[in-house]
Amino acid sequence: MPRQLRADLSRALADSGSVGLGAFPMGVAFGVLVVHSGLDWWWASVFSGLIYAGSLEFLLLGLVLAAAPLGQVALTAFTVNFRHVFYALSFPLHRVRGRAARAYSTFALSDEAYAVTAHPAAQSYPGRRVLWLQVFIHLYWAGGATTGALLGAAVPAGAEGLDFAVTALFTVLALDALRDRPGRAVPALALGCALAARLAVPGGQLFAAFVLFAAVLLARYALVRRREAGARV
Repeated sequence: MPRQLRADLSRALADSGSVGLGAFPMGVAFGVLVVHSGLDWWWASVFSGLIYAGSLEFLLLGLVLAAAPLGQVALTAFTVNFRHVFYALSFPLHRVRGRAARAYSTFALSDEAYAVTAHPAAQSYPGRRVLWLQVFIHLYWAGGATTGALLGAAVPAGAEGLDFAVTALFTVLALDALRDRPGRAVPALALGCALAARLAVPGGQLFAAFVLFAAVLLARYALVRRREAGARV
């Protein structure tokens, strides 16, 4: 194995280790829910390997069991994963070389991968390191789901708290981001947008909160630029 490739693999493994500690248990929780829902264990591998949508997979499981219409499934997927549109604005996809590699990198753009690459230290990561980071996170999730499905019989039916794994992981990622980029303005804006969306659009809170938050950030950015331009005059 070439030395540079070995170095990129080693660094990507280290980069993904912290989020892997959350992604793997979350995958285990999903795998357990799959078998407790009456599906064969291998469905957990199919969902996590081919859909790979984290929180959406928990929702899709219920939709599949309820035989929901395709239109409802599509609308749910669009609403839950709409946040990835904003991720793509700053994710370093341009560093990934090759059509196949870029296609996979686009497919594997997850919350965890974005959280790691948004770190200031990641601005210099080469494309291959970014790609392997995504591969390892995908393996954590899919491996956890398969493990949970295979061991699901050992977990008592009706065990509570498994679905909270998604919320717990996102909370940890948010705290890490706040620690790396201290400041109260952006978290306060995010909380305000979430509360406003909850009150105004209770049935579509996630989508409304993201749109509102993006609009507020753009307005804040324009205001800061205007002030900077005025200070230079």
